[in-house]
Amino acid sequence: MTRDSEKEDIEHIEVSPDSATTVPTYDEAATKKVLRKIDVRLLPVLTLLYIFAFLDRSNIGNAKIAGMNDTLGLTGAQYNMALTVFFFPYGLFEVPSNMVLKVTKPSHWISFLMVAWGIVMTCQGLVKNYHHLIVTRVLLGVFESGFFPAASYLVTTWYCRFEVQTRMAVFYAAASIASAFSGLLAFAIEKMNGVGGLEGWRWIFIIEGIATVLVAVCTPWLLVDSPESCSFLSPEEKQFITQRLAHDSGHTGTEVGTSEKFEWAYLKSALTDWRLYLGIVIFWGNTISLYGYTYSAPTIILGLGYSSANAQLLTVPPYMLGVVSIITFSWLSDSRRIRWISIIWPYTIAACGLIGLLAIPHPRLTGLTYAFLFTIPAGSSPPIMGVMSWFGNNLAPSWKRAIGMALIISIGNLGGAVGSNIFLQEQAPNYWLGYGFSLGIVLASIVSAVILKVTFSRENAIRERMDEAEIRAKYSQAELMEMGDKNPLYRYVI
Repeated sequence: MTRDSEKEDIEHIEVSPDSATTVPTYDEAATKKVLRKIDVRLLPVLTLLYIFAFLDRSNIGNAKIAGMNDTLGLTGAQYNMALTVFFFPYGLFEVPSNMVLKVTKPSHWISFLMVAWGIVMTCQGLVKNYHHLIVTRVLLGVFESGFFPAASYLVTTWYCRFEVQTRMAVFYAAASIASAFSGLLAFAIEKMNGVGGLEGWRWIFIIEGIATVLVAVCTPWLLVDSPESCSFLSPEEKQFITQRLAHDSGHTGTEVGTSEKFEWAYLKSALTDWRLYLGIVIFWGNTISLYGYTYSAPTIILGLGYSSANAQLLTVPPYMLGVVSIITFSWLSDSRRIRWISIIWPYTIAACGLIGLLAIPHPRLTGLTYAFLFTIPAGSSPPIMGVMSWFGNNLAPSWKRAIGMALIISIGNLGGAVGSNIFLQEQAPNYWLGYGFSLGIVLASIVSAVILKVTFSRENAIRERMDEAEIRAKYSQAELMEMGDKNPLYRYVI
């Protein structure tokens, strides 16, 4: 196809008589063609990178049952502390990281972070005692902190509102794939016990750390930064993407800022938006229950009477169901153009499973216990995509979105510190605190999602009753864009 024919297919822009507003209409076939080009270049790379990110933070659970605790002489409390200290720097540095992301190339920033945490992961395989392990876990939290908010924000700079969640789900599903793959990989690497005079659990960290560094070095050439700077789109296609994002406000003829300069007002607007804190509670439903499960699942399954090797392998099927659940609920959310269903429905599944785990007698009914474990990844994994897409859709302009999304992830990920300490060794095999606390936060997440649904719907209804002519007479187009999601012509996604 020639450049002229591409332009003819893609550009369908109507200009209103007063020239105040550019209203785009798009050919569906042309839109799908351009989005497919972006999908092929962006999503596989983000998926690969996220597999390494989640693999590197969670493989300590596999190392534990491969002999790490015995070698280092760790008590149950010390192991839990090694899990916990990761999350404090991980939460602290996410907002600053996304602010750096806005003023540099995402591919370069993410590459730097990956090289750093890959080196730390390799060093974790060489630790000699508890204190060395604590240091490496803290540093791992520092350098991994920037990846997920950067990847989530990057997706919102390429896709419109109801294209975001399914795309996010593709790379986030990599977390479940990584968790499943972690068990298989640990099972294989553990066989290297004695190679180079090192225990098998050390090789889990060393090999995965080296692999992370190798992938990180290639990232600047693999990851695309923005529609404006990419080389795989034509100039007309770049303009097409930029224009449709600018008009993605939920109201015909309204624009939102996509390349505004930083102002402190955007930081204040994000920090004082009370809805963000309900988003954090929803995020906690994922991090507390799922991290608690991720770090404890190998031990729980080991306690069902399986060998260490089989326990590693049996962690795989629940995570694979989690992958299916993430993709399914995200697709439903985008196709139906509503976000709350991808939060409330899956959390209801998790709640039912957690009630079952609290109710059945332990250690009897081991098969039923294992079956109920499937509901935690299946129910707790999808809502994180729901809440990130929901706020990615409902925060504007782009600086507020970058800060707000990072804030949710930052405070939300502190839930991992809680989840790391609720499955107590002395409570095995009942784990009353672990299952009970997870159930409580899942129910709180459901309530928070209901409140958000009601308040967003009410605000949209109020704005629908406003007179558009009066609004445009009162504010200039530039002022409306600067207002972002406070713009009375802006419509929230429900």
